[in-house]
Amino acid sequence: MPTILVIDDNPTVATALELLFSLHDITTEYAATPDAGLARLRAGGVDLVVQDMNFHTDTTSGEEGIALFHEIRRFDPDLPVILLTAWTHLESAVDLIRAGAADYLGKPWDDGKLLATVNTLLELSSTRRELDARMRGDRRRRDALVDGRDLRGLVWDDPASETTLSLALQVAASSLPVLITGPNGSGKEKYAEILHANSAVRDGPFVAVNCGALPNELVEAELFGAEAGAYTGATRAREGRFEAADGGTLFLDEIGTLPPSGQVKLLRVLETGRFARLGAHRERSVSVRVLSATNADLTAMIADGRFREDLYYRLNGIELRLAPLGARPRDILPLARHFLSGRTPLSEAAERALLRHAWPGNVRELRNVIQRAELLARGAAIEAGDLALPAAPAAVVDQDTHEPDRVEIEAALSRAGGVLAQAASDLGLSRQALYRRLDRLGIRRD
Repeated sequence: MPTILVIDDNPTVATALELLFSLHDITTEYAATPDAGLARLRAGGVDLVVQDMNFHTDTTSGEEGIALFHEIRRFDPDLPVILLTAWTHLESAVDLIRAGAADYLGKPWDDGKLLATVNTLLELSSTRRELDARMRGDRRRRDALVDGRDLRGLVWDDPASETTLSLALQVAASSLPVLITGPNGSGKEKYAEILHANSAVRDGPFVAVNCGALPNELVEAELFGAEAGAYTGATRAREGRFEAADGGTLFLDEIGTLPPSGQVKLLRVLETGRFARLGAHRERSVSVRVLSATNADLTAMIADGRFREDLYYRLNGIELRLAPLGARPRDILPLARHFLSGRTPLSEAAERALLRHAWPGNVRELRNVIQRAELLARGAAIEAGDLALPAAPAAVVDQDTHEPDRVEIEAALSRAGGVLAQAASDLGLSRQALYRRLDRLGIRRD
């Protein structure tokens, strides 16, 4: 059963409320002074507070109640509080409602109105507890995920990123090759570094090769090495990237650009662990964990005859798919702040602009936008205009019925540091209205 704490110096009031609430399966506890009430709150398990505004018979100013209310807010900004008083001060009532009080009722109260308010607040309090429990579960899961792991400075907060990271850490210790897919700028090399840093060969070398940057005629020499005289200009023998990565990890970025001859030789190395340098007859043996990445549709390339199907299945022991930045919006603001390193804050308007942009260039585009904005910003904070992002499509909004969307709610939560009362105020909502939207949208609170 829900529990209501009544803080009032008059025990008759507490008795009347206890009788009223008990008829509706609500437990009532009583504290005669503000100090006793705060002590009971600290013990936990209170769903709602009904508090008096004056605690001495010769006092009618409401100052004691105002002080108590603010102490309760400091203890728990989201705990619903109903104010009761025989001395109604309209100005104080308005100020306290603005500060987050759920309602302000005069004595004697109307039982029906009080019960309706209490039932609504208890229902919302239950929603809040569920959200809090969900958040605690999310934090525990996140802590367990990263405990003892080397994430190479990865910045993330979105559930989509958590899913990808969880899979990456799960397969990191395996020797299976991993194919990392995703659009340009989405962080494929960062995930390759994470896979290596948490693998059995973490103490070995990590060698990254951008296959798209290699001239076709030099691909084999770059990957497998070459003997002196193997090609024009090869005046001395050189080791390839496979030899350099022996005992560690070789990351082949843009694997879809590898020419057919390189694909054949790569397939053999993956199958046997052996290769010969260009221009050599003696084979060499290496132990290398191969990671690859592409933004191309390799299955379409296979159908077109541009990529070997057998090589695809050799590389794709596990596929790690990275979502574009626009599909993981909770990552945007943490990444932006990371790129700023605390040097310059973002204004609220800038945060909204960042969250509304589609980010076709993904994390790389975001980094460039933030670096440019920090350089060009003239004020103490980066404003939306400093970002130089394309304007979002205009929409006709009825200000009286505007419904904040997920982007606006998450931005408000981020600005408020997860304090729901502050976020609700920023959005022009009551805390109860914000609870309903959080629950409906499945938004986590940090």
